[in-house]
Amino acid sequence: MTAIIDYDAGNLGSVEKALHYLGDNPVITRDREEILKADRVILPGVGAFGDAMRLLNQYGLPDTIRQAVSQGTPFLGICLGQQLLFEESAESPGVKGLSILPGRILRIPAAPGLKIPHMGWNSLDIAPGARLFQGIPQGAYVYFVHSYYLEAEDEAVVAARTEYGVSIHAAVERGNVFACQFHPEKSGSTGLAILKNFLSIR
Repeated sequence: MTAIIDYDAGNLGSVEKALHYLGDNPVITRDREEILKADRVILPGVGAFGDAMRLLNQYGLPDTIRQAVSQGTPFLGICLGQQLLFEESAESPGVKGLSILPGRILRIPAAPGLKIPHMGWNSLDIAPGARLFQGIPQGAYVYFVHSYYLEAEDEAVVAARTEYGVSIHAAVERGNVFACQFHPEKSGSTGLAILKNFLSIR
């Protein structure tokens, strides 16, 4: 069973629908015990970093998330859910993230011809051996909606990059922790293949 964490800031329905399509039986929940007994956990997210952390704290979820990660449960952050796994964001100065991985979130710098927020399809430069991207061709396109991007402290965790004025760390993986800035649930057959790879991780 896959637990999709509900904290009033997630793109829950489309993630749930994509997992059902792949034959999974997800549950949308914020119940601690249900999350900790799940086979996999997904943290979606849309909106502002500070608001999301406030909601996570309001529902008592940060410790539950850290425990799920520490017990080895495969964990996937999506969009804002990736950013929350890191330490801080320029979007919400002074707000501490979950700090599960080292790094910070920065605003995409303005540049001629670039629209912010970044909304649309971009190709991925996939790191060799990235488990989330097994069978995904180099240069595959996925769908992004964001104004802020990850700068991971440890380059070794970066599973995929994309270019949008700057080099964006589009996906990360370390141990049982996986995350992507883009929306796999909105990325067609490529996104479904990425989610299928996550479902296969034990």
